[in-house]
Amino acid sequence: MSRTIRRALARDERKIRRRLKDAEGGQAPRRGYQPEFSGNPKYEYSERTRAMPYGGAGLMLKLARDVGLAKKLNDELMVLKWPRPYTDFDHVFNIALNILCGGRVLEDIEVRRNDLVFLDALGARTIPDPTTAGDYCRRFDAEAVLRLMLIINDVRVDLWKRQGPEFLSRTARIDADGSLVSTDGECKLGMDVSYKGVWGYHPLVISLANTQEPLFILNRSGNRPSSEGAPPLLDEAVKLCRRAGYQDVLLRGDTDFSMTEYLDRWDDQDVRFVFGYDARANLVGNAENIDDSVYQELVRKADQAFTGKRRRKPPRVKERKVRERGYRNLVLEAEHLAEFDYQPSSTEKTYRMVVLRKTILEERGQVCMGTLTRYHFYITNDRHLTPEQVVREANDRCNQERLIAQLKNGGVRALHAPVDNLESNWAYMVIASLAWSLKAWFALRLPVTGRWRDRHLADRDRVLTMEFRTFLQSLMLVPVQVLQSGRRLVHRILAWRPDLHLFLRLDAALDTG
Repeated sequence: MSRTIRRALARDERKIRRRLKDAEGGQAPRRGYQPEFSGNPKYEYSERTRAMPYGGAGLMLKLARDVGLAKKLNDELMVLKWPRPYTDFDHVFNIALNILCGGRVLEDIEVRRNDLVFLDALGARTIPDPTTAGDYCRRFDAEAVLRLMLIINDVRVDLWKRQGPEFLSRTARIDADGSLVSTDGECKLGMDVSYKGVWGYHPLVISLANTQEPLFILNRSGNRPSSEGAPPLLDEAVKLCRRAGYQDVLLRGDTDFSMTEYLDRWDDQDVRFVFGYDARANLVGNAENIDDSVYQELVRKADQAFTGKRRRKPPRVKERKVRERGYRNLVLEAEHLAEFDYQPSSTEKTYRMVVLRKTILEERGQVCMGTLTRYHFYITNDRHLTPEQVVREANDRCNQERLIAQLKNGGVRALHAPVDNLESNWAYMVIASLAWSLKAWFALRLPVTGRWRDRHLADRDRVLTMEFRTFLQSLMLVPVQVLQSGRRLVHRILAWRPDLHLFLRLDAALDTG
């Protein structure tokens, strides 16, 4: 980033900071009691000044080229026999970019397809319309979708390798979970009714917790169990991580993924695992036979120490109303941990079974009706983790639940079914989730150098964990003026953003290679 740009950014930042300071702590701004929203604008149409609100679109195009995605899709995907007028990359990037520009459905492509400035800003004569985008998804069969995921994952591996030994020295935590995707369509092939009575699909998501990236998505009929198809994809995810340079790999999943017939093989491959386990009668019996003196109290600790000023805790309205109205209320009183060795019937080895005993008070109004005891079990081949750490690893899977929530309803809307059959919707899910992956690649491609290394690492981690809508508002929906002179295409940023330094750092890194 040039000194001139840094000075301009600093100047605009000082201006906004001064304004915000006037209202800190709920104090009235200097304008007294006048409303802040007091503008009365007039609107005109400009033919000479060409601008658009999707300033990050050009940066994402540069990023897709820089990481090799564009070339690999055109060379290896081969969904189109005759790539005219659009290539495979054109189609894939068009769907992903629609989401990165705030689009929620395929029909939103039409807005940008009719935006001359948007087209010129990306060097495009035209882009595929929504119907063509849907037709492209229908060209996919299962083999083509798998090939698409492998291409995207090849790009991931290269980016992981770039992060250096410190990044790869951490444990690669691979999570697996399913999610129900409902649909109102009655003619979508491959859909079925789920155990919740919802018609639709039941995709499986395999993700890397370290970077919050979806490594594999497998679309399935709505009535299929969560673990169906998971073992081979977990194996592929392990291979990906080790190809990148990760030495330590940990598989995590809930009770649906404790597939005991695969535990020995994973253990032989030095793959660690922590899976929830069904509370079967024999396990509950073992837990009940453990002496109370063996159980150790589980004290939940915050991942990070809170150093700021605590706000006054609001009253628990829900619990108060439950008690006032005499409803049944379950209150967690205590949690205790123990463990024992256990050999599932389909394994030849014995593994650790960590048991979490929860003591729950059953109340009705102000009256205690008694005490309930519930047991939760976790199977692992790791002999070094403490029982508390085993439970924490299992609980940390909530990060994947947040990832799935982002992919489903958090702005990405990748886990949706806009097309008409299982394979085409599977293709759409994978392509749409590329928008989220590009967010992660934005973070991973940021340079981490020099005396600002710690700050750069913090910036990278912040973008990796950033919610998708926040990412759009901060780094995608940046207004730019588009200037074209000869072969030179310039995007002139028109407004300051708090994270604009990240935008410009990445742009400079992509220009220098």
